[in-house]
Amino acid sequence: MTISADHTAHPDTTSQAPAEDALAEAAKKFGITAEDYMLPARHQIEMVDPDGRLKPEGEQGTEPGHEYPLPGDDELLAAYEQLVVGRRVNDQNSALVRQGRMAVYPSSHGQEACQVAAALCLSKGDWMFPTYRDAVAVMTRGVDPVQVMTIFRGDWHGGFDPLKHKVGIQCTPLTTQLLHAVGVAHAAKLRGEDTVVLAMCGDGATSEGDFHEALNFAAVFHLPVIFFVQNNKYAISVPLAHQSVAPSLAHKAVGYGMAGERVDGNDVVALLAVLDRAVALCRGGSGPLLVEANTYRMQAHTNADDDTRYRESSEVAEWRAKDPVNRMRTYLTDRGLLDDDGEARIREKAEAVATQLRDGLSEDVPVDPQELFRHVFEKTTPQLREQSALLADELARDAASSQEAGK
Repeated sequence: MTISADHTAHPDTTSQAPAEDALAEAAKKFGITAEDYMLPARHQIEMVDPDGRLKPEGEQGTEPGHEYPLPGDDELLAAYEQLVVGRRVNDQNSALVRQGRMAVYPSSHGQEACQVAAALCLSKGDWMFPTYRDAVAVMTRGVDPVQVMTIFRGDWHGGFDPLKHKVGIQCTPLTTQLLHAVGVAHAAKLRGEDTVVLAMCGDGATSEGDFHEALNFAAVFHLPVIFFVQNNKYAISVPLAHQSVAPSLAHKAVGYGMAGERVDGNDVVALLAVLDRAVALCRGGSGPLLVEANTYRMQAHTNADDDTRYRESSEVAEWRAKDPVNRMRTYLTDRGLLDDDGEARIREKAEAVATQLRDGLSEDVPVDPQELFRHVFEKTTPQLREQSALLADELARDAASSQEAGK
């Protein structure tokens, strides 16, 4: 509906069918009820077990309306390559923080499968809105690694052009990117564009008001958005049990009138299968979806965090055995898709990216204090001009004093 100048609501005859009709149509395609379409499968989707073995089809968690074919071999090999690169990037960036070349880095070590699948499931014209922990996803989307890390060096800008790459800038505030994602999806729908938007967040973000507003708006306006929740079990130091007592975060979808699914977030095969279908459903007009990936943050929240204060080493060891990189390597090797030469080539590429990061982040960046005033408003205010002039005068006097002292 539309709101007229007198603030009264009028039916919008150009809108599509109500959301409940759209849900019924989506469910009908799978031969299930709308309720079964919205509710996640009774068991999370997992195709490859932690030992790297393909699970029997009857043990993958699938059921009518929640069935997923295996991704193609080329897609799996591309995903593994990005997994290895992502792991190397996470470890390299942690080292760069210790060396003082980066101010902070929220590592996704252990969550690389989520990162890679999120980027690979999208087409070139689709949009991705990441969180501050999703640098590997942004890189996998094709953004230059050094540009991705610029923001973590403490620069004033995000490092890359969001419009060029169809990737939102990473930022610290929780969940604000979900609202941006919904806005882009709404604009794309109004323009008649064939665009799918993937909005990433963590389990802690589901406790924020913006999460509710974004999901509700997307469902009411039937927008092509995938809300991808990386449930790594902690909102910094707050465990999931203190955030929500829902059966799963994917179950929250039904409350908004959208479909939900949960998947093993350390199984890149299952992730690709689930997200590929989610993108296809969104593009086909089935409306928004919520996908929860169960994963684990192996390292501290950031370099400023001491994770030993809120979790046991035994818990970390338990999840280390579910490592997504080792799991995928075993699976591909056993299938004859990966040999020693292929592994060496991939690791060489990962090392080249690490070298690129070291070299790029070691370069001294010229500092211009006047940048403080240039991008605050579209048109510089009188107050900012006055402050800029004061700073320029002070810098000039400092330079003159230094020159005089050097004589």
